Amino acid sequence: MAKKLYVGNLGYDVTQSQIRELFAPSGEITEVNLITDRVTGNSKGFAFVEMATEEAAQDAITRLNGTSFSDRPLTVSEARPREERSSNGGYGSRRF
Repeated sequence: MAKKLYVGNLGYDVTQSQIRELFAPSGEITEVNLITDRVTGNSKGFAFVEMATEEAAQDAITRLNGTSFSDRPLTVSEARPREERSSNGGYGSRRF
């Protein structure tokens, strides 16, 4: 079963292919998704990498979390499910 990983603290000039190369020694990669700003297209400094197996994902976490890449210490962990966002601009249920 595939396992999605969060990769944080990436340099803003890092590419998807560089991320793929970084994770390749851990096992088969099914997807790399570098998160970019919708307007500018610039990297937001994080990505999601989906590994083909749980074992490959655990190897990547063990091998890469805290290591330096592009002069920055990487954060590599299991991706958490996306939290629901409210459509009220973050004001909760307050009335004005």
